[in-house]
Amino acid sequence: MPIAPKTSRLKRRAPARCAVADSADERRNEHKRGVVLRLRRAEGQIRGVLRMIEQDEPRQDIAQQLAAVRKALDRAFFEMMACTLESEIGDSADGVDRQERMTEVLGILSKYA
Repeated sequence: MPIAPKTSRLKRRAPARCAVADSADERRNEHKRGVVLRLRRAEGQIRGVLRMIEQDEPRQDIAQQLAAVRKALDRAFFEMMACTLESEIGDSADGVDRQERMTEVLGILSKYA
């Protein structure tokens, strides 16, 4: 009888992408929902870190959780910006308008990323 390969207990997540929907408004609403869910998860992680600090957990464990929170916030930021770029490219009427909007978005990225 063949032995099944070992699988990790951790689920692999698909890369963050803008939601696929019929209209631009539906895409934006789905995207907003996804970012809000990510931020709520990060909020829960932060509450957990606060509890760990209050209970004098080992600093190594706290540092690990803080790194996880930072990564969760970074993912929310980059997902938001990626969808913003997609929206700006798709919604621009002409090349000049598109270029101006892209310059604005790139300015946000260079300032906060």
